[in-house]
This record gives sequence, C-alpha cells and structure tokens, in this order.
Amino acid sequence: MLPENEIGVNIRRMRTSQGLSLDALAQKTGLSKGYLSKVENSDKAPPVSTLLIIAKSLGVTISEIFGEGQEKVTAAVVTKAERKPVARDGTVFGYSYETLAHKYPGKRMEPYILSIPGDSTESAVFQHQGEEMMYVLEGTMRFVHGTSEFIVRTGDCLYFDSGIEHYGLPMDGQDLKILMLIYLAE
Repeated sequence: MLPENEIGVNIRRMRTSQGLSLDALAQKTGLSKGYLSKVENSDKAPPVSTLLIIAKSLGVTISEIFGEGQEKVTAAVVTKAERKPVARDGTVFGYSYETLAHKYPGKRMEPYILSIPGDSTESAVFQHQGEEMMYVLEGTMRFVHGTSEFIVRTGDCLYFDSGIEHYGLPMDGQDLKILMLIYLAE
C-alpha cells in the first residue's frame, strides 16, 4: 500500500494517463476542480467515500488507488493495435490522441500520437506545468508559443516550456500527425 502522502500523486498519474483534465474528472465525479486539485496535491488522503467516487470515475479499484496489487513494471510495450484513443482539450476542435505508454504505471512522461485534420482553423490554447516535445511525423504546422511563432515541417522537432500558452494548426490543408511527449512536472 502507498504511503498516505503518495495517494494524491497516484490519483494524478491515473488521471493524466487516461488523458483526463481536472475539469473532466470533476464532471465525472461531481466534485469541484479545486477540491480534486487539493486531493492530488495533499499529503493526506481524502475520506474513503471520496476515494471510491474517484476510483469509479477513473475506472479503477480503490485498491489500485492505494497501490495494492501493482506489480513493478520496468518496461512496457504497446503495440499499434493496443493504442487507445483519449480525450484531451483539443478533441472539440477535431484533434485526436492515441496513447503510447498506458501500460506503464506511474510514468513521468506522457507520450501520444496527435492527429489534427488539415482543415482545422481553430485550436484550444494549452498551458500546463512541465515541458513538451513534438516531432512532426506528417504535415506542416504553424506553432505559436507565447509571442513566438514557428513553422514546423515533417521531420522537425520542437521542445518547449509548456507553462507558456501554446497551440498548433496545420498549414496548406495537410493533415498533421505528431509524436508528442509531455513531461509531467510534479
């Protein structure tokens, strides 16, 4: 069983590994975003009744939240067929995300394949703690990071502070496919 001060961290890892924002988890649980943030950042575990609500919303057992029965994983393979689509803030704009490492519990990095339709003209603006890397697999992207703008083509790589507002849009009507890696700052 995890020490009490790690339960919130475990909940955050489970939430982010599913691509859920705090807002999305708040909607699923009926708990406020602020309260969930406190749960994830607290040294004390919330009441078991709250943990049961969170566990159900995450599709896990309370034992998993407590870290019971989890084998230590030192390597995990996710085949192309095993990738899972996840919902993140950009899905309202037609973005799609596929998980690349959902079999590795407690990871500090979140890798995805991000696909953006070539006809996208709007984007969510993202800003979150940590760092991010994007490697363009297909297409050309106009990427805005704070007050800077970059044109990034197939084979180009971006690495940036994700605490600064950022977004990307396809150019020339081409679909974009990007290998994206988010480092989750704790």
